[in-house]
Amino acid sequence: MSDPRATLAQFGLGDEDWDAWVASGLGEDAFIDWLTDRVARKPAGARARATYGAEDVHDWARRAILDALALGPGDRLLEVGCGGGLLLRDALAARARVTGIDHSDEMVALARETAPGAEVLVASAESLPFADGTFTAIAMSVVFFFFADPVRVLRECLRVAQPEARLAVYTTAPELRGTPAAPEPLASLGHFHEDAELVALATEAGWGGAAVHAEDGGQLLSAQSL
Repeated sequence: MSDPRATLAQFGLGDEDWDAWVASGLGEDAFIDWLTDRVARKPAGARARATYGAEDVHDWARRAILDALALGPGDRLLEVGCGGGLLLRDALAARARVTGIDHSDEMVALARETAPGAEVLVASAESLPFADGTFTAIAMSVVFFFFADPVRVLRECLRVAQPEARLAVYTTAPELRGTPAAPEPLASLGHFHEDAELVALATEAGWGGAAVHAEDGGQLLSAQSL
């Protein structure tokens, strides 16, 4: 394995992150998995807080999702993997009721600061802590890439969706593997899907009308509950 400290520096990480790696007590073979969590899958540390609190983080994905969902006062939105809470904040501005989940304690704390008035919980996408038929809209912004069992996640989202609820998922296309949008070594732990595969996953999970709009390596999957 390459020098862990040098790899941290490539991702803009410093002494705090090095100390966290050492404190983890993990072996070198676990470093890439740990790094993927710290940077993107379960963000932690000052760098993660600055990145996911920045106004422009994933702004293209956020705009695409909000345009697709067209939220209004009658909506109740669930964002799976809410990160720093910028999409939650914008959904509140549309007067929707808003709930976000993330499995990073630090991101949940940041989202609560960014989107006062939103309900934000530490929870798993594979086992959502909500009753059947709770939400009219469900969003995922640049998190689908990390799900090892995407059909299970989509089925859970469908379970908590009301009839005719809208789904909008923004993810990364295979052609961006190894680029700054999906850099190695993190990309090696991700899950890329062709457009047709995304449609098939949503359909298998029970969503209707699945379609993908692809542009510049970004994919917006939209669908509706039946």
